[in-house]
Amino acid sequence: MIEKKKLTEGSIMGSLTALAVPIMATSFGQMAYNITDMFWIGRVGSDAVAAVGTAGFFTWFAMAFILISKIGAEVGVAHSIGKDNTVEAKGYIRTSIQINIILGIIYSLILILFRGKLIGFFNIAEDNVVGMAKDYLIIISFGIPFYFINPVLTGIFNGTGDSKTPFKINIIGLISNIILDPILILGLVGMPKLGVTGAAIATILSQFVVTILFIYSIKGRIDIFNRINFLKGIDKIYLKKIIKMGMPPAVQSGLFTVFSMLIARILANWGAVPIAVQKVGSQIEALSWMTAGGFSSALSAFVGQNYGSGKWDRIYKGYFSGLLLVGSIGIGATILFMFGGELIMRQFFSEPDVIHEGIIYLKILGVSQLFMTIEIATAGAFNGLGKTLPPALVSIVLTGARVPMALVLSSPTLLGLNGVWWSISLSSVFKGIVLVIWFIFILKKVNATKSMEIVEAV
Repeated sequence: MIEKKKLTEGSIMGSLTALAVPIMATSFGQMAYNITDMFWIGRVGSDAVAAVGTAGFFTWFAMAFILISKIGAEVGVAHSIGKDNTVEAKGYIRTSIQINIILGIIYSLILILFRGKLIGFFNIAEDNVVGMAKDYLIIISFGIPFYFINPVLTGIFNGTGDSKTPFKINIIGLISNIILDPILILGLVGMPKLGVTGAAIATILSQFVVTILFIYSIKGRIDIFNRINFLKGIDKIYLKKIIKMGMPPAVQSGLFTVFSMLIARILANWGAVPIAVQKVGSQIEALSWMTAGGFSSALSAFVGQNYGSGKWDRIYKGYFSGLLLVGSIGIGATILFMFGGELIMRQFFSEPDVIHEGIIYLKILGVSQLFMTIEIATAGAFNGLGKTLPPALVSIVLTGARVPMALVLSSPTLLGLNGVWWSISLSSVFKGIVLVIWFIFILKKVNATKSMEIVEAV
């Protein structure tokens, strides 16, 4: 049974760690999920990796729509639990799921109908890469509704304080993908060799397994999910609240993807090699990115429940405990990227020129890992307060700056291709610095206000 686990009492580090570890483990599982895809697709060749990387931008862009209801549900449920308002929590759950199902179906149809134009945006010269990207995209499109619903269910569970159930379910999905990938991509155990198509099929089947397990875990339980009528019309009150909380990070995510697509278009000037390198490199970066993202969700739930209960001291201490943990992850990732680039890239590529470029990419990316992890964790703390606009603004402005920076730094008279990599890394450094300063300012402002209230009361 899902329990409403109160994060407003007991040991701060203990409560935060107990919630964060399963979420981070789920993130590690998601990272392994993506790396598994790249590992086996890499056996087919760098063109196949470039194709999946190109089509993958549109599943990445889907997160913009997913986040509207995921953030709204996660924060709304956490606030409701903090106030002991189960009725309100049920309203957030029902409305967020309804929104995501509708958006998932619409987005799937768009990908199917406009796949040619979408892939054509990147101006990729290699026809075989374009063909494989279209094939991958159309197959993935049929699994998009499952891809949409799983994160919002994960967010709901996290908001209640239960991060173990999503962890178990997502790990089973990972295992399914690990088993299916080599079978369908390389044609093992009597199956035909499907390459990129096989990777797409393995992905949507694994997502389907996760959805079924979530439904099974909810069905028939007498808890916060009990007696929720999902066929009832969308409640406009909760719809407005969810959109208000979820829209800023959703816009941020969508524009982040758009900026990344523009960077990919710039990279296309150097051929398929840098596109393949960035695709694999971004999956490796998930070691810190998705782990910090998991901890961000934990901070969001922790801060959300304590905000609902008005316990600012726990928010203050919990935030800095979180920074300590994610900061260690960022430093570890920096060391790995700086000194383990060749070993990492040899697991995915056999072409010497691709491996060489991958090593350079990881070293440059290593500079920003600490700043990226604390930025992501701080965004979760902002979300827990219901203040989703500040992290969205910082990300939009500074991520958007990557495009002009890349154009300038990549000129032949400056850094060439390395200039593109530096534009990505430096923007992450600035985002981390600015967002942490902003959140600390808010905490100090609250503490000053509370001190004045105490003085006035005396």
